[in-house]
Amino acid sequence: MIYALILAGGKGTRLFPLSRSKNPKQFLKVIDNKSFLRNTVDRIIPLVTKENIYVVTNKEYIDKVYEELEDIDKNNIFIEPENRETATCIGLSAAKLFKKDQNATMIILPSDHYIESEKLFKSTLSHAIGIAEKKRGLVTIGVKPTRAETGYGYIEMGEEVNSSIKSFKVERFLEKPNSEVAKDLVMKGTYLWNSGIFVWRADVFLREMQKYLPKMHKSIIAIYDQLDTSNEEKTIREQYKIIDGISVDFGIMQKTRKAYVIKCEFAWDDMGTFAALSRFLKKSKGNSFMGNVFMENSENCSVFGNDRLIITFGTKDLVIVDDGDVVLIMDKNKDQEIKYLVNLLKNRKKYG
Repeated sequence: MIYALILAGGKGTRLFPLSRSKNPKQFLKVIDNKSFLRNTVDRIIPLVTKENIYVVTNKEYIDKVYEELEDIDKNNIFIEPENRETATCIGLSAAKLFKKDQNATMIILPSDHYIESEKLFKSTLSHAIGIAEKKRGLVTIGVKPTRAETGYGYIEMGEEVNSSIKSFKVERFLEKPNSEVAKDLVMKGTYLWNSGIFVWRADVFLREMQKYLPKMHKSIIAIYDQLDTSNEEKTIREQYKIIDGISVDFGIMQKTRKAYVIKCEFAWDDMGTFAALSRFLKKSKGNSFMGNVFMENSENCSVFGNDRLIITFGTKDLVIVDDGDVVLIMDKNKDQEIKYLVNLLKNRKKYG
């Protein structure tokens, strides 16, 4: 059976101060007055029924997930005791779904994407399901690059599997490149952005984890053995303390020989940065804005305002964010360095 797994445990630090530890980006309502998480759930229906939609999140966000997704059974919310990166949360979820259904096929969806043409989106996922089930492959969705983006990973397309649906064996994964390398990748035309959307059978994924992340697999199996028992939560807590977390890209996708990629035709955006959010704001004289904003003699600025009036005059290439108790003013070119800034603030208690 087909299941959707939505990843909703991240902190979204690259959108600080809009995204905070108590209200991370998956719960933000920036574009259409619906949270990114809510939109992700709505988008996957009816390809996957509500009964088969699952969410994995951190324990500190469980109440917000319940609030956002009142129509999703609470038993379909998997809770991590702490963040151990995507390989871990997907592994935990794969074990739980495999326990429920040994023929489970998983569609893994980040909770912070913007996607147009939902018909094409669902059609692409249907093809991915076919590859995952027939070829026992680990399938990812790739996006044709439109710019030399340094914030995304890249996938090199290898041997073509099916020309009608533009699917390929993965030649290699390349993590976030610098600007010069990114320009070369775009020029080559054989690389796609890694969307972070995956499709695979739970059993196939767990076998690949056993091969490439044996220590993590041992912990996941220890959890699997205690699922649906009185020791389940205790075992999860214990195993999470010893798991050395790693992303699914680094831990498995860059190593496996079972990786396939489908080149998608739908419009896609990862809403994890201010540059991405800016593409969906109101436009005026080359600037982007939301909220109560007045801009004069300003160029290429993005302003995220609220009720308080924000005035820019003679400014260029700035991101300005007003979130009530915090105001961020930043060079647009520092968009990928917000995590560094947030870590600096954490180390200075008076800013905490």
